Amino acid sequence: MQKEISALSKKLAKAFNTDTLISPLPKKFCKNTKNANLLRVASEKLIKSPIIGFKAGATGKVMLKKWGEKEPFYASIFKKNLIKTNSKVKLSKNTFGIELEVFYFLDQKIFKSKSKITVKNIKKYIHGMGPCIELVGYRQRKKGVTCLGDLTADFGCNVKFIIGKKKKFKNIKFNNLATKLYNKKSGQIVEGNTKVVYDSPLKSCVWLINKAKKDRISINRNFYVFTGSTVGVVPITKKGLYEGQIKLIGNVKTTVR
Repeated sequence: MQKEISALSKKLAKAFNTDTLISPLPKKFCKNTKNANLLRVASEKLIKSPIIGFKAGATGKVMLKKWGEKEPFYASIFKKNLIKTNSKVKLSKNTFGIELEVFYFLDQKIFKSKSKITVKNIKKYIHGMGPCIELVGYRQRKKGVTCLGDLTADFGCNVKFIIGKKKKFKNIKFNNLATKLYNKKSGQIVEGNTKVVYDSPLKSCVWLINKAKKDRISINRNFYVFTGSTVGVVPITKKGLYEGQIKLIGNVKTTVR
């Protein structure tokens, strides 16, 4: 098993670094969540770009229940994949959608805390928040998502994160904020709500931090946490300008070309 993980992680890491595609991963590394996570960790260790944060994925409880899973997954986010609002992104062959989510910017000291992180005590570690558009897709030549491991094994399927303006953290009700993602060229509009993100983006963030602390993760800089999509995975029907809006959080834009 370890030899397979080593070989596959090198292929995945190369695909990540060069923006290329590889053959589909063996099913045993996707159907089994534990194996998928082992492969993710091994692959992330081979990336030279600095880690700037973490992503919570599969935060919709309906989908988790459908897959027979008890909790989401998380993955590292690298500097090469982070860009600012109004940037342009190139659509790759295996990009399968676009998402709209809330991000938080946290103090690195949170990983040194000996206490369990809660919705109440996490607030003293949050330096900022904002909206984010995430481009999602495989680094494999395959279509569709059939299980949690499909997402986990492939770096969490994150391609790009486009972040909006970072605002000072405010203690608002994150569990019921209206959201909207639309393409001006096609007229495509998808509306959502932050309540679908593990009950709230803040609860998603708390889950991720406690999970990472359990895994003994540490980071030597303040970092981002991307909490999960408020609109699901929206198919990209046309290229052009996409704009995301999250009530009380802000707007974020990207041009898909």
